[in-house]
Amino acid sequence: MTSESDPFDPDDAGWTSIENAGFIGHVGPLHWRADDGAYAFRAEQKHANLIGVVHGGMLMSFADRALGEAAMRAADGANCVTIQLEMKFIAVGHLGDWIGFRPQVVKRTGSLVFMRGDVRAGSRLLASADGVWKILRRRSS
Repeated sequence: MTSESDPFDPDDAGWTSIENAGFIGHVGPLHWRADDGAYAFRAEQKHANLIGVVHGGMLMSFADRALGEAAMRAADGANCVTIQLEMKFIAVGHLGDWIGFRPQVVKRTGSLVFMRGDVRAGSRLLASADGVWKILRRRSS
């Protein structure tokens, strides 16, 4: 993953933009790369906190979305919801940074997916995330 000193066009680097009318529409776009399952976003002014660095809530929202999508893939496409998410903030993200995340499935059971991952700007570790997602069962008609 790159930082602000290495600008590039995400579309030319194999990234697909994730945009929707829900919450991510307010904080996105986020990007996903299918070949390695990585997620990323370019830190913009709208992501800043009062001291001008990336807001921790943005990093949590980013991690939650990336881990949630990965949990659904691990659950064979079943819907999943976050039941626990823990973040440890280690360093700040700067505006202009290309901030990335690679979700990891720790374990999947019949009803839960345990996930983890690190939020990075280039080689800098910004935060680590651990969480649990509940696999929802579809109602039979």
